[in-house]
Amino acid sequence: MGSHSHAVTDAILETLKRASSGLKETGVAFALAGGCAAYARGAAPSLHDVDFVVLEKDVPAALAALSGLGFDTARPPEDWLVKAYDQGRLVDLIFRVADRPVTEELLARAEPLQASAMIVPVLEATDLVVSWLLPMSEHACDYGSLLPQVRAMREQVDWDRVAAVTAPSPYASTFLTLLERLEVIAKPVDGSGDGTWP
Repeated sequence: MGSHSHAVTDAILETLKRASSGLKETGVAFALAGGCAAYARGAAPSLHDVDFVVLEKDVPAALAALSGLGFDTARPPEDWLVKAYDQGRLVDLIFRVADRPVTEELLARAEPLQASAMIVPVLEATDLVVSWLLPMSEHACDYGSLLPQVRAMREQVDWDRVAAVTAPSPYASTFLTLLERLEVIAKPVDGSGDGTWP
């Protein structure tokens, strides 16, 4: 990694720390998602922004908390997230994943882990992988960037549950087949279980 990448990573982690602290102080329930969550779970840093999942009802309080810290906030046309910017560094507050609302159960499964020198709730590994696979489409199907992150976390993930939840998606099931063929996961997964999520 070049020095520029280290600088970018350090800046993103500083934004993560500032945003997490602001949300905690406001009492907003959240969990870290995306690349920062993978990093907290042992994957190599591939950090371009900070992703949090929150309940839709908490979005106004979350935006107010970040705005109070000097973040610029925005409501984009997409109906599943809002955005905040810390000196240009992006924080996504996601309240719906592939048309499924973020739930209290999802947040309750999050695990406290260290990220950026502080303890934050991080999406449970299986939920994190599901959150990446469910939104895949012909316009957003980047297996290459997911592979190293998933490989680093593979032993933390309930692959049968991932298969059950993502069964309707041909993009997700193809990715699981790819993981089997590459021997990232040891056995063919069984997608016949409980497919409810989140």
